[in-house]
Amino acid sequence: MDTLVITGGAGFIGCNFTRLALAKTKMQIVVIDKLTYAGNLCSLDDLSENPFFQFQHGDIADRGFLQSFFQNFQPTWILNLAAETHVDRSIDDPDSFVNTNLLGTFELLRATQKYYNQLEGNIKQQFRFLHVSTDEVYGSLFAGNKFSETTAYAPNSPYAASKAGADHMVRAYYKTYKLPSIITNCSNNYGPYQFPEKLIPLIIMNAIEGKPLPIYGDGSNIRDWLYVEDHCKGILLALQQGLPGEKYNIGGKNEKTNLEIVNQVCSSLEEILPARENPTMCKKGIPSYSSLMTLVTDRPGHDKHYSIDSTKIRHQLGWKPRYNLTQGISKTVHWYYNNQKWCREVQKNNYDRERLGLKKDLRL
Repeated sequence: MDTLVITGGAGFIGCNFTRLALAKTKMQIVVIDKLTYAGNLCSLDDLSENPFFQFQHGDIADRGFLQSFFQNFQPTWILNLAAETHVDRSIDDPDSFVNTNLLGTFELLRATQKYYNQLEGNIKQQFRFLHVSTDEVYGSLFAGNKFSETTAYAPNSPYAASKAGADHMVRAYYKTYKLPSIITNCSNNYGPYQFPEKLIPLIIMNAIEGKPLPIYGDGSNIRDWLYVEDHCKGILLALQQGLPGEKYNIGGKNEKTNLEIVNQVCSSLEEILPARENPTMCKKGIPSYSSLMTLVTDRPGHDKHYSIDSTKIRHQLGWKPRYNLTQGISKTVHWYYNNQKWCREVQKNNYDRERLGLKKDLRL
């Protein structure tokens, strides 16, 4: 049986992709995860009895772990989703982002290349390494433009720089060592199992609890939003049909300001749990969730505008998103409302939805 290895599979995109792969392929799925704060086994609880699923606790930056792993498993495909992803945390602690996103990707490429060189025949022909990246590597857009696969890199945060370096390393391994690798760059994902430090789940959980809804700066920063299930389907298509050495942008064509996104989340939550029926809101005398919106100090180096041109993957691989923003946000709000226990579990002892990214005393 063919084997698909998913690094970072206990994280947000990883656990969603793992479910999709189990449903849509006939492969053995092996998840590797370091289980940092954003990767939690409770996101995979329902898969523990699936005979096609295995979990391996490990760090892709650990050369010894990777050596042992490749001796025990013989992957057909490797999907690299292991990453530190929150821009604010990269401002506070860039070290961990460089260690996982850049050095970890290098160690994974190194181990994969050694394994790939030993393959022969059809197994070698089938092998693929897919690295998932972000539109943030491109920097901030000027009005009217979109990020294409040939847009020059101009990262503006430690997170974006670490991902840009990883992208370049993957490209170099294809060009220099002929490792059959593919890169995808996606726009802002949202949906189930996203750690509550990110905008949409943070807003949902704070609103339910009647807490302020923080919006950076004046709320005019624009992002292209992509429902995670649609992103995962694009990744799977790239694995199945993409060409080695190619790069595919995956975007949702849902460009909205942060202020618009927060308003839409509030509207969706009003339909599920009207503020007038929320005991916390009633107790505080707050009439609507939108009344909780609060402008806060902007993020240092905050990119103004992202916009993805996904023409290539649409035309060459036939991908298109299923969900528009209204549908995706409604599904997301319903999921968080019905899974507050999961939110409490993943936040326990490591995050209280406090503001991150404003530290002045960076760890050196």
